[in-house]
Amino acid sequence: MKMEDLYYLGKIVRPYGRKGEVLVKLDTDEPELYEGLESVFLEIKGQPVPFFITDSRLHKSMLLRMALEDVNSIEEAEELVGRKLFLPLSTLPPLTGNKFYYHEIMGFEAVDRDHGSLGVIKDVNDAAAQPYFIIQHPSGKEILVPIHDDFLLQVDRENKKIHLRTPEGLVKLFLEQPLPKRGK
Repeated sequence: MKMEDLYYLGKIVRPYGRKGEVLVKLDTDEPELYEGLESVFLEIKGQPVPFFITDSRLHKSMLLRMALEDVNSIEEAEELVGRKLFLPLSTLPPLTGNKFYYHEIMGFEAVDRDHGSLGVIKDVNDAAAQPYFIIQHPSGKEILVPIHDDFLLQVDRENKKIHLRTPEGLVKLFLEQPLPKRGK
């Protein structure tokens, strides 16, 4: 299994108890879907390493308390703190309508109702308070568009396009900025 075949599930935030259990902060709106997992992949030295789960349950609503096979002490659990957890993309249920997974829309053309094609979605920043599309405009400039139901008109999977209605002045703001100067 390669990293590009996986999606990010969460991160181990701390040990729980003395028997090697860990608490995982899940990156999901539906943590209950991940109770009872049989296995996960942990990123170790940039590579996915499979770990079998012997027990898991929700802990204080957004954390998953997890016992991993062959992790039997607090010291072994502490070594895993900060590790990212992943699952195979094939385990994701398909989404329809205007719901989408971020990895699914990479490379889609972003089309604005008033401005036409804005370029290609090259990334999504979900680390900010408001996630946003990073769109590569043909001019070489980037356009940042918040991911919000008010701006999203249609996800056209068949034609690999996302139709948007950007806030007034947003596109102009990014396109009128000078390109950054390149170093020598």
